[in-house]
Amino acid sequence: MQTDIIEKYNRPVPRYTSYPPANYFSNFTEADYLMMVDQSNEARQNQISFYLHIPFCRHLCHYCGCNSYPQAKPEVVKAYVEALHKEIDLVAKHISDDRQISQIHYGGGSPTALPIAMIKELNEHLLSIAPTIERPEIAIECHPGYLDANDWQQLTACGFTRYSLGVQDLRPEVLKVVNRRESMMPVGEILEMLHESGATVNLDFLYGLPLQTIDSFRNTIEQAAAWRPDRLVTFSYAHLPKLFPRQQILDKVGLPANQEKNGMYETATEVLTAAGYQPIGLDHFVLPDDELAVALGKGQLHRNFQGYCTRRTTAQVYAFGVTGISQLDDCYAQNGRDINTYIETLNSGQLYISRGYHLTPQEKLVRQVVETLMCNYTLNWSDVAAHLGVSAAEVREACGYNETTFSEMQADGLLRFDDDHIEVNTCGRPFVRCVAAALDPLMAHNDKQFSKPI
Repeated sequence: MQTDIIEKYNRPVPRYTSYPPANYFSNFTEADYLMMVDQSNEARQNQISFYLHIPFCRHLCHYCGCNSYPQAKPEVVKAYVEALHKEIDLVAKHISDDRQISQIHYGGGSPTALPIAMIKELNEHLLSIAPTIERPEIAIECHPGYLDANDWQQLTACGFTRYSLGVQDLRPEVLKVVNRRESMMPVGEILEMLHESGATVNLDFLYGLPLQTIDSFRNTIEQAAAWRPDRLVTFSYAHLPKLFPRQQILDKVGLPANQEKNGMYETATEVLTAAGYQPIGLDHFVLPDDELAVALGKGQLHRNFQGYCTRRTTAQVYAFGVTGISQLDDCYAQNGRDINTYIETLNSGQLYISRGYHLTPQEKLVRQVVETLMCNYTLNWSDVAAHLGVSAAEVREACGYNETTFSEMQADGLLRFDDDHIEVNTCGRPFVRCVAAALDPLMAHNDKQFSKPI
């Protein structure tokens, strides 16, 4: 891609894992949230997704922008898990028992920093609340730097159907400079063990880290593809040192230039496409028979805070643990971030809701447009309007659609469009967030901090 196009569009914009983004959230109460949980039982799409946030990490990686905390003492970890169980019970009282669980996801932090027996108990608790759909997705993010063969064997007895392994890079010098521990076991052996259990496996990588080059990242991705995981994920490192001060350490080492970083993305796409993987959304690559690939082919791919999903598993998301964000039809609600306060609040029989957001009818229209475009790289105004039960003109008006803006993007080679369609070109996909931002009225006047696409 031309340098001038990269510089023009490599500007801070939301990641759009939610709409509106989380930095628009404001004060929200327990009563607000529970009222919305009650209403969510009547939502058109009312399957259940549970998210558990495990904030602990044995070591904090310098690049991390997640809500993570150093590993606490065993008694604090135990108290935290007990509080999770209490929070689950408080919310479950408001969830109708005629609904079905389609997803459970453990994120962090490093969920596998917990004793595996505690993880198993949490899964059993969640699965006791309601029946599941056929083939539910029960997923956990894993740090392979701290798990031996026995640990992986214990995890396979917990009922997970998908594992995401945070490999990040295969070069020891890169991992060392970002304070990331290498996998304790050979990654290929881990994949073999997990596949034998019947589960699917993601391998997650970061590009744009210190000491990475286009050639070194090519070697990493070629090796990863040779292991044949079900999905490979290539996340773009988001450098926001003002928000995450520990990232300042990486400034001292130096980060790849924008052109070099974009080259890593293009190289990974080239390698994985040649290896038979199909690009999905911003950062995923899957095998052709993966249900994400099938959904993309039908224009039915979805995304929430936990990642990409299909209409089969799309659900109302109820989050537990510090900073967890629940995503319901009409609102978002986020827990506070202090671990001790979280434990104390749940011990007192209350939820630890700190902020959230009520969506207006207009914002729900924009949310559907942004999600459709971000996931599928294409937008049919008439299809979205029919899905929402309104006219295409109403949807365009809600988004503040400006034909001049899209004419400029088309001239720059990012997309093609006509009266009823927008289609992002292959070379424009790294900037799909910019395309979505052009349909986001909140971006007209805002003082929020966002990361750059590259």
